[in-house]
Amino acid sequence: MSMSDSDFSSHGADYKNFRQISRDPRNYLNSGENRDFIKRIKLPSALKGSGEGLLNEMLRSTKTDDSKSTWKVLIMDRVTTKVMSSSCKMSDITDQGVSLVEDLYRRRQPLPSMDSIYFIQPSKEKVPLYKKAYVFFSSPIPKDLINRIKNDTSVLPRIGALREMNLEYFPVDSQALITDQERALEELLGQNAANTRKFDNCLNTMATRISTIFASLKELPFVRYRAAKNLDGSAVTAFNDTVPTKLAAEVWSLLDKYKSTIPNFPQTGTCELLILDRSIDQIAPVIHEWTYDAMCHDLLDLDGNKYIHEIPSKTGGEPEKKEVLLEDQDPVWLELRHAHIADASERLHDKMTNFVSKNKAAQLHQKKDSGEISTRDLQKMVQALPQYSEQMDRLSLHIEIAGKINRIIREMELRELGQLEQDLVFGDAGAREVINFLRTKQDATTENKLRLLMIYASVYPEKFEGDKGLKLMQQFRLAKLSPEDMKIVNNMRMLEGSSAAPKKMSGGGFSLKFDAHKTKNAARKDRTTEEETWQLSRFYPMIEELIEKLNKGELPKNEYLCMNEPSAPVTQATDGASARMSQSSAPQLAKSRRTATWARSRVSDDGSSSDSALRNGSMDFKNMGQRIFVFIIGGATRSELRVCHKLTTKLRREIILGSSSFDDPPQFLTKLKMSSEKEIPLDGLGIYTFA
Repeated sequence: MSMSDSDFSSHGADYKNFRQISRDPRNYLNSGENRDFIKRIKLPSALKGSGEGLLNEMLRSTKTDDSKSTWKVLIMDRVTTKVMSSSCKMSDITDQGVSLVEDLYRRRQPLPSMDSIYFIQPSKEKVPLYKKAYVFFSSPIPKDLINRIKNDTSVLPRIGALREMNLEYFPVDSQALITDQERALEELLGQNAANTRKFDNCLNTMATRISTIFASLKELPFVRYRAAKNLDGSAVTAFNDTVPTKLAAEVWSLLDKYKSTIPNFPQTGTCELLILDRSIDQIAPVIHEWTYDAMCHDLLDLDGNKYIHEIPSKTGGEPEKKEVLLEDQDPVWLELRHAHIADASERLHDKMTNFVSKNKAAQLHQKKDSGEISTRDLQKMVQALPQYSEQMDRLSLHIEIAGKINRIIREMELRELGQLEQDLVFGDAGAREVINFLRTKQDATTENKLRLLMIYASVYPEKFEGDKGLKLMQQFRLAKLSPEDMKIVNNMRMLEGSSAAPKKMSGGGFSLKFDAHKTKNAARKDRTTEEETWQLSRFYPMIEELIEKLNKGELPKNEYLCMNEPSAPVTQATDGASARMSQSSAPQLAKSRRTATWARSRVSDDGSSSDSALRNGSMDFKNMGQRIFVFIIGGATRSELRVCHKLTTKLRREIILGSSSFDDPPQFLTKLKMSSEKEIPLDGLGIYTFA
C-alpha cells in the first residue's frame, strides 16, 4: 500500500497508514552519538500489511548463525504488552517461535539455555536470566541508560541487539489512537491537579507517547495548541487553561531533538498537530449520539469492542454465549458504524432480504423445506454451507444488536430526550422545556436526567451563578439528583469550556416566568451546507469547525498558537496568522505519502466477507494532502471520531484523532465525578462535592 517516494513524499520516505507502523518493522532508529552502539535492523524491501509484521522482523533480527535456540522467551511490560496486543494475537506469537511470554516485573524462572526478546520501555532492569537478550525499547533510550549498559560487564556480553522502536501509542481505529491514560482528566484538569507529581508524570508520559507517533511516521508537525485564557482570574482556572500550552511545549521539545537524533527525520513541517483539551467541547461527551457505533457503546454492556451474545446450542441444550469483536475486520460493522441507527436498521433488513433471495444455499434450504431437493442440489448446498453460515452469522449478529438498541430506545423514550438535547444545543429550547421534561418524565434514568442538565449547564452557564442558580436548582429538584450527582455538574463547570460555553447574556436577571419570546442561547449553529437525512442528526462536535478552519488556515492566531510557526513570504506578512498557516496547512501544497485505509464506503448487499472492500477502501485517496492530527487531553468521543472519518473524505486529508482515552458517556460521568477530592461549595447553591 505504499506510494512511490517521488510522487508522495516531501522528504523521501515511504509512507503508509499510521496504524500500519505498529504492524510493520520500519520504525527502528539510531540514537545520535550512540549510532554505532545501537544497531539497526536491515529493512525489508516491501512493506508488510499483516498484523504480525513487527513481530516477524523482531524475530528475524534475533536469528544468528551461532544461535542454536529454536524457541525464545518474549518479555514485555504493561505498556508494551498493550502495544503488541494491538498488532498480534497470541497464536501469531507462538507461530513465530516464542514458547513463553513473561511479565518484566514478575519473578521469573532463569532459563540460561534460551534466548530472549525484550520489548520494553527504557528500564534499568538487568537481563541475566537468559542465554542472550535482544532488547527493543518502545521509546528513545536515555543517554545515562546507554552508558550504564555499556559499562556493565555482566550484561553487555549477553545483549544480542539493542534498538529503539518508537511505539508507545495504541491504535484503536484506522484513524484513532490513545496514550492509554484513563486518569488524565483528573490528573491534568482536575480541581487539585496543580503542581503535583501526578500532573508532571502524566504530562511527561503523554508528551513522550505523542512524540513516538511522529518519530515512527517520520513526520514533523506544526504544533498548534489552544492558548490559555484567564477566564475569571481564579488560580484553578488559570492553571487548567495552561495544560494544552504545557503539553505542546513538551511535545515540541522532544520533536526538536528528533531532528538531530533520528536519521532522515524531516527538518521542516510535514503535517499539522492541534492540541486541545476536553473543555473545548463539554457537550460531545454527554449528548446522545445516534450513530450505530455510538449507540452500541452507549446503550449496550460492551467490554471495549467485545459484545457477548447467545447462540443456539449445537446439542440442543441451553443457548451458548459467544464473544465477538466489533472492529474493522467485520465488513458489516465497517460499513454501518457511522450510519444513523435508523439507517443502519433499514440497511441490515435490506441486506438480509437480498442475502436470502440471492444466496444459493439459502435457496436450496427453501427447496429442502418443500421437499423438492435433488442429490445434486444437496451437494451444492453442502459446498456453499461454510460461506452461507459465515455470512448468515454476521448479518444475524448485527440484526440482533440493532434490534436490541431500538428496543432500548423505545423503552427509555430516548427519541423525545434526544430531540430536547438537540434543541438545547441549537438554541431552540431552554429551562422551561427542561423543567417540563423532568416533570412529565420522572421515570427517566438518573444518568439521562444528569446528562440533560449537563447540556443545559454548558449552554446556559450564566444561569448557574449566584442567586439565579439557586432559583434554578429549586426548579431542577424535579430531577431528584443527589449531591453526589450534582458534583458531576460542578466539576464539568470547573473545566471552564471557553469554546463550548456561550457568552453571558446581557440584560436583567433570570426570570422564572420563562418569556416565550426571549432569545435563547445556542452552543451550535445549524450547518446549512449539510444534508439532514435523519432526525436527531443535527449535532456536530466542535472539532469539526476547528479542523475545517485549520485546513483553510483560518484558526484565530490569538486563540490557537504554534510552537514552530512557519515563516510567511514578505508579500503575505500583513495577512497575519492565516497567511502563514496556509503555507503549511493548504492541502494542495503536499501530497500524501500513503493512502487512507478506510476511506471508501464498504457497500455489500449480503454482508459477505468483503475482502475486496477492505483492500480497495483507500483507492479514492491517492492524492491526499498533509495529515492533520488532533489530540484531545482528557478523553475523546465517538462523535469526534466520526467527524475525523467524514472530514478525511471531505478535505482529502487524513485526519487522525488522538486522546488520552476514548470515553463513552457513562465513563465520562465517572471520570468527572473523580476529578475533585475536596469539599468545595457550589457557588452558594447549598450543594457540595464530596471525596
